[in-house]
Amino acid sequence: MPPTDDDDEAAKYELADAVLSAAGYGWYEVSNWSTGPATRCRHNELYWRGDDWWGIGPGAHSHVGGVRWWNVKHPRAYAGRLAAGCSPAAARETLTPDQRLDEEVLLGIRLVDGLPLDRVTAEGRAAVPGLVAEGLLVAEAGRAGGRAVLTVRGRLLADTVVRRLLGLPA
Repeated sequence: MPPTDDDDEAAKYELADAVLSAAGYGWYEVSNWSTGPATRCRHNELYWRGDDWWGIGPGAHSHVGGVRWWNVKHPRAYAGRLAAGCSPAAARETLTPDQRLDEEVLLGIRLVDGLPLDRVTAEGRAAVPGLVAEGLLVAEAGRAGGRAVLTVRGRLLADTVVRRLLGLPA
């Protein structure tokens, strides 16, 4: 299949956001909308906030106490391990503090509440005025104690925002 056109994808995202907003849905994560907090996917919110969560079944992922692991993917292998009294986990990893910060920025910026600016480095905070000027973050992000919250344009370019908040070249 031919690659998708970035401008076409952006136009469709903006259209989806407008149609959903008009129907009473608000975005709460870059690719998720709901009618309010009660209808949000609570499991996914745990993931995006870096909280603990359990995944059950073949290929499921879990994260508890800073350790992330995932189960074997094939249902027969999963069932066989359980029948043998063994863990179905295929592998695990413990993130370093730097990796945890990178993930906190990567996932936190995707949320409607945004990311507390005190969670990014001084270099990342220094990038905020430029991100606001480019229309990628709401203007309030530049205020003391503020939060980095994506605009609609910022949602389209979230990876660029993340890189700049992490002090990486965009």
